[in-house]
Amino acid sequence: MENESKEAAGEASLCRGRVRDVTMGQTMCICSRNAITIDNKRYYFIQKLDEGGFSYVDLVEGAQDGRFYALKRILCHDREGRQEAQTEVEMHRLFSHPNILSLAGHAFLERGGKSEACLLLPYISRGSLWSVLEKLRDKNSFMLEPRILHIFQGICTGLKAIHDKGYAHRYAPPPPPRAAYASVFAPCMDLKPTNVLLEEDDRALLMDLGSMNRARIEVRGSREAMTIQDWAAQRCTISYRAPELFSVESHCIIDERTDIWSLGCVLYSMMMLEGPFDLVFQKGDSVALAVQNPVTIPQPCRYSQGLQTLLSSTMVSNPKERPDIDWVLEQTRHLLSLQPPADQSASATANMV
Repeated sequence: MENESKEAAGEASLCRGRVRDVTMGQTMCICSRNAITIDNKRYYFIQKLDEGGFSYVDLVEGAQDGRFYALKRILCHDREGRQEAQTEVEMHRLFSHPNILSLAGHAFLERGGKSEACLLLPYISRGSLWSVLEKLRDKNSFMLEPRILHIFQGICTGLKAIHDKGYAHRYAPPPPPRAAYASVFAPCMDLKPTNVLLEEDDRALLMDLGSMNRARIEVRGSREAMTIQDWAAQRCTISYRAPELFSVESHCIIDERTDIWSLGCVLYSMMMLEGPFDLVFQKGDSVALAVQNPVTIPQPCRYSQGLQTLLSSTMVSNPKERPDIDWVLEQTRHLLSLQPPADQSASATANMV
């Protein structure tokens, strides 16, 4: 009874008060907003942040702690959709890492015979790496090299944690029938600038873990190859997709080096403020053909030869010639150590948008 009184008092306090709209800079009353309960805690809907094909992201405020959260709601139209949402929850639970977005809570709601997965995530007001790059481009500016290395090091550190968790460096068990294969095994995570959040100090946070699963797969036959190729077409953004996923060979090994290619595309986007194949895609040309050619770094380039070499080493069409995440992280740290001390300390604040 005492807890109910406290909750009622808290609700009354929220209704009497007004909160600042952290996205639009306006003040709004939330007394008429709907609420959701997750893990016995109530959260009030503030506003919509984003939406995709089968998911929505809303800004919510905790009734008890007064903190803002991002509530990701995934519409699960069938059993496979629910399993995919459950996998995303499990992936978040698997990691407790400063460069991987944490999960504050979750719930599955049944509505009209359909499920809705609700993932409660920390709200990062600064947004994604892509939004930062867009602002720099709009200002006709660019990202300083120390800052690129600082952010990239965080991305690499998070990716290394994922690769080290048993989702890389080992074979997957024998594959199940084709119908279940795509939902159980995934050769890559969808690594791209929109799936990297940035804290105020430029600490990178990898998000959207729903497309992640075992990273090392032995392909045995054309049927499995086509299943993986179809999966990649649905889950891996075309302009950041590794070449080997466009036409999967019938007998090969797909491993974590698919992520290294995507990582290189992210590095390119920080250097050039656009992805290496964005223009190809926008023009309607074949990205599948474009990725077979060596990446071209526009010259003259304002960045060091070391950074250009690092980029080129990650974007090699033949996956066997690509480095692993340990090598990429080592090279990134080395390049960061070559920056003047003042630049290193200011890398998280210089050129900020």
